[in-house]
Amino acid sequence: MLPLLSALAIGALQFGGALSGDAGEKVTARLALLGIGAATLLVLALAWNAWPAGLDAQAYGDWLRLGKISVGLDLAGDRFRLAVAGVFGILLWVTLRFSVNYMHREAGFHRFFFLLSLFSAAMLLLVLAGNALLTFVGWELAGLCSYLLIGYAYDRPIATANALRVFVTNRIGDAGFVLAIGLSLAWLESCDWRAINDGAADLEKGDALLLATCFALAASVKSAQFPFTFWLGRAMEGPTPSSAIFYGGVMTHAGVFLLIQLQPLFEQASQAMALLIEVGALTALYGYWVGLSQTDIKSSQIFAAAVQLGLMFVECGLGWWTLASWHLLAHAVVRCYLLLSAPSILQATACRPTAPVPAWLARRRWAFLVSLQRGWLEPALERLFVKPVRRLSEDLRFLDEHVIDPALGAPAPAIRAISSLAQWEERKLGANLDSDRDSFAYGSGLAGKLAQWSAALLGWFEYRFILRGIGGDSIRFGRRLGRAANRFEKLLLSPRYLALFVLITLMVALGYR
Repeated sequence: MLPLLSALAIGALQFGGALSGDAGEKVTARLALLGIGAATLLVLALAWNAWPAGLDAQAYGDWLRLGKISVGLDLAGDRFRLAVAGVFGILLWVTLRFSVNYMHREAGFHRFFFLLSLFSAAMLLLVLAGNALLTFVGWELAGLCSYLLIGYAYDRPIATANALRVFVTNRIGDAGFVLAIGLSLAWLESCDWRAINDGAADLEKGDALLLATCFALAASVKSAQFPFTFWLGRAMEGPTPSSAIFYGGVMTHAGVFLLIQLQPLFEQASQAMALLIEVGALTALYGYWVGLSQTDIKSSQIFAAAVQLGLMFVECGLGWWTLASWHLLAHAVVRCYLLLSAPSILQATACRPTAPVPAWLARRRWAFLVSLQRGWLEPALERLFVKPVRRLSEDLRFLDEHVIDPALGAPAPAIRAISSLAQWEERKLGANLDSDRDSFAYGSGLAGKLAQWSAALLGWFEYRFILRGIGGDSIRFGRRLGRAANRFEKLLLSPRYLALFVLITLMVALGYR
């Protein structure tokens, strides 16, 4: 609550005009530092008093009740959660203190501290939440802050494009998280973390595998595992302090944290743990290979971070949960420090050339090209998934504009809707200022329109097939109908519709189950 109150205070003061320019920087910085500093001290005090047993879950009321299902406002404080919250709180405070000087006289100074304070509240909620729904709230708030800080320089098209691409990519993991929450409520009648872990042993093997896979998908996207690793490079568009705390110190470790707290569930799904090993190993190899040819310091650091995150997934898949916990905490501290020190390193080495790639890589041009182009991972995924969906949306828009809207009399653009309303008012008054035609001949209302269209269709049919004979016209019509059927069949076999049919089949199967 304390970082959230700081964020609300900064936002309200800036919205009211009390904070602006250099004069308000000191107040903004103090509010932000006070919120996260006090929250971190409270977490450390709780950890000191409750170590090593931790704290029991605390309930602060109900969020919602639906039959037997109840979702509470619960916070949990076991040993691992308190340790992670303490380390994250310290890193957040250090980053905020570093940003006071680094962001001095930036146009978005107050906006930056508002978002970083909101992000601090989101991450502490994510770590300390006692159920999956509260964790998801923090999960989404952190993603929103990430999107807004990647697009911090919103006047630059590349910054806004990168922010949008990262935001959309992370929604894939969010879909997995939402599905996992739904399955937990359906099968276990609870989304409390303790209930999920305790009930994992009672689930069937297939159900436990599906539930663990959904959570693994959410963790993989948030921690930038293969094939979603590409979004880390785009995320470096934001200011260095936000890059350090989001993608080096805190947010990218949220996926690993999610896996560790679901240890009993994953131990009931050996195939899901094998999947973690494969995904983590691919991520480590990919991050290492791409990092060999990076020439800017932030990109080289972030792909080195991808290697470490991949190794954490491998450790979780092998069942080395304690090692993964220590690895998470240690890497968060080291990577945050390295990214925060990147501007100083650049200033100290301004006149020195970038170190050359290894000799063995330089001699193999194809390997160097693959590394330099980052394995063409993002273009490949775009061709496989983005383009079919885009073409499907274009087809649906064409159908909407040329078939549904004319049939229902609902024009798509708002200006046409306003025009239609004006015409309706004219007809209501009996003016009909825009028409010199006989309204009786063309019909009015739905019944009149149906009669008009039926008469026109029958007239066309009578003229083409009866009055002019059924010879050449019917043959040409049959040929056109055959060609249209062939085009329609070819369209349905395109990747975008095949993907849509597969998705619908899976949804129907899950609903039937």
